[in-house]
Amino acid sequence: MRSAFAFRRQSAVVFAVFALTICSLAQGTRPVPTGDSKHDENEIGQLVAKYARSIDEADTALAAQIWLDSPEVSFIHPKGHEHGFQQVKQNVYENLMGETFSERKLSPRDVSVHVYGNSAWVEFYWDFVAKFRKDGSAITTHGRETQVYWKTPDGWRLVHVHYSGMPVTGEQRGF
Repeated sequence: MRSAFAFRRQSAVVFAVFALTICSLAQGTRPVPTGDSKHDENEIGQLVAKYARSIDEADTALAAQIWLDSPEVSFIHPKGHEHGFQQVKQNVYENLMGETFSERKLSPRDVSVHVYGNSAWVEFYWDFVAKFRKDGSAITTHGRETQVYWKTPDGWRLVHVHYSGMPVTGEQRGF
């Protein structure tokens, strides 16, 4: 019998592959090998680091270098679901990160990059340490994230993020 964690991980991979297929079809192109997947994996890994820095600094200008500026991008998180880069900038970077926290540190770990032609997905775990702006109290959370990237003429761009807390185990939990 498979564990709930294995089922969730497999479900996340199936979702990522589905999302990549939709991205490719939406652009009217089929995924094709890029010829240098190691280079692409390194470039995307650098974008994940830049993404973490953009969260740390609540920096929308840095975010604009990572995200595709499109109404089709999306960001799913425990407090909501953003559609379009304008909502991501306003609700994630400015409101959630900028206004809620005075200090932030997102630390991705166990980063795994998968390139499939002009699309890619990234899976990683993260630790987040911050201070609430209103009273200076500290918060530490841990979670996992899937990101979907699309290769544009200007390079790889982030088109989707889905993050959640760590897996919940135990009988009758995590549904």
